[in-house]
Order: sequence, then C-alpha cells, then structure tokens
Amino acid sequence: MEYLAVQPYYKIQREVGSTEQVTYEDDRMLYLYHDKIVTHYREFSIADVFDLSYRQMGDTGGFLYLHTKFGVYSYTVKEDPSSFIETFKNL
Repeated sequence: MEYLAVQPYYKIQREVGSTEQVTYEDDRMLYLYHDKIVTHYREFSIADVFDLSYRQMGDTGGFLYLHTKFGVYSYTVKEDPSSFIETFKNL
C-alpha cells in the first residue's frame, strides 16, 4: 500500500555507561495511509485519530501532536508538517 504523506521526526536517545553519557539523534518517519498513521513503534487507525496539530519551538522545528482516543502523542520535527496535517484533514 502506498502512503499519502510522510513526515520526518526524530527522537533524542541517551545511553548511560559506567563512565559517560552518550546522546544521539534517531531519525524516524511518520507515514500517513488512507486507513492509518504509522510511526516507528506505533500504528493508529484513522478512526482513532481526532486531530493533528503543530507547535513551533524556536527557529528550527517544533512538536507535531497526534490527538487520539488513547491520548496525545508528540513527535519532535525539524520541518514544518503543514502539508502532512493538510493531507490528513482532507481524508
């Protein structure tokens, strides 16, 4: 099945060793299909997603929020997700 839209996001990962803490960025993708939204670890049916919203933080990026019947999930993005949100709202 072909996706309708894709939105890159990232997760900050921290690993603590015995002598140091290592921080790195894990790049991931959010995929919008006709019937679902798929993240790295989760899958949401379109029927379970009420809304998508975006809040810009600083000059580069912000948070994309998925408002679902299970709660609100936030995803850190570097690029403006306006086209992803618009595609969702046109479903």
